[in-house]
Amino acid sequence: MDTLETYFLCDGCQTAESVAQRLADFIRTATRTIDICIYSFKLGPELREVVAGALRERERAGVKIRIAYDAALNPQPPIPEVDNFTKWTTPDFVKSLGFPSKGISGERALMHNKYIVIDAGTPQARVWTGSANFNDDSWNLQDNNNLILASERLADIYTYDFNALWKDGSVERDCINDSSEATLEYKGEPAHVVVNFSPCEGEWIDASLTRQIERTTERVTLAFAVLTSGNMLEALHGLMMRGIPFDGVYDESQMRGVKYQWELVPDNHWKIGAFIEIVEYGKLVGKKSIPWTPVSTHDFMHNKVMVLDDVVVTGSYNFSRHAQQNAENSLIINSAPLARNYRDYIDMLKTKYANWPGRTSGDGFMEGQEARPGGKAQPVTLPRPYSTQP
Repeated sequence: MDTLETYFLCDGCQTAESVAQRLADFIRTATRTIDICIYSFKLGPELREVVAGALRERERAGVKIRIAYDAALNPQPPIPEVDNFTKWTTPDFVKSLGFPSKGISGERALMHNKYIVIDAGTPQARVWTGSANFNDDSWNLQDNNNLILASERLADIYTYDFNALWKDGSVERDCINDSSEATLEYKGEPAHVVVNFSPCEGEWIDASLTRQIERTTERVTLAFAVLTSGNMLEALHGLMMRGIPFDGVYDESQMRGVKYQWELVPDNHWKIGAFIEIVEYGKLVGKKSIPWTPVSTHDFMHNKVMVLDDVVVTGSYNFSRHAQQNAENSLIINSAPLARNYRDYIDMLKTKYANWPGRTSGDGFMEGQEARPGGKAQPVTLPRPYSTQP
């Protein structure tokens, strides 16, 4: 049996209830421990009951449960005319569940992981990880990918990361055991997995992904919310000069926020032109998501994926300088069948968003007003600083 599974989400392709049930089924396989490390965790009443019910069931069976979350998610002022559950913050929601929990803080950094480890230290150990937060919009409206890794060795390194965060309550922690690798199986073939954790490995992750881009000889496929790393932009531009084919999808509203910030820093002005060239060269499709507000629909193209020949890069790690400072996990997986599966998924997203409502300025950055199907057009507003974006 395969020891690596994938689970893809896209806007309107599945219900949040089906994702909650799948997560609950994963939780119910635990016999000893469940460690949840999550940036955003707040669910509506029905979804809350599905996930919390599975956790309570395991607790009654003697399973030890811990939840670590990002402490920087400060409460928003009360907002009228919204359902009560939308007023929950992650700290409020997690505390309401009643399990041992701890907020993880950082100086100008986020605890941005999204993973669960069950039964660490046993042959049955497994890890759920990827790009999806645990909230209604993430599971229903955003585009995300999740993986399940059945590996005692990888579960051990995720558990070490969790324990270090739990002990210190801080993103800034010791830099021991921040990298591991294992060979799993996907569609009957070996899948070599390398896992790294920032912030300790942040600079190395950026350099490693840059080198992986530079080694690409056949095809680049991208799916990202943001792409701001200067090293990665330069490496992608180098592949363009060599004529390597590109394709993919990205989030236009998030990248428009990035453009605004680049415009404020003269040393970053070159990135605007570099990004435009990448979009035009690869004919990348931009998802015209709704610009962020506290009460807007959060329907971002939220993946953090590169498929470079037969190598898949994924995880919680955005392709940005700021991600180096956050608590993140990044996976590099060498597997031809996995690369084909991710490309099929991204091809579907490209087709879906090629005709998404709204208009583009033609330079890869969104302008004007945008709407989602069945939604209300909203004026574009200045984004939050990138350091606080999910």
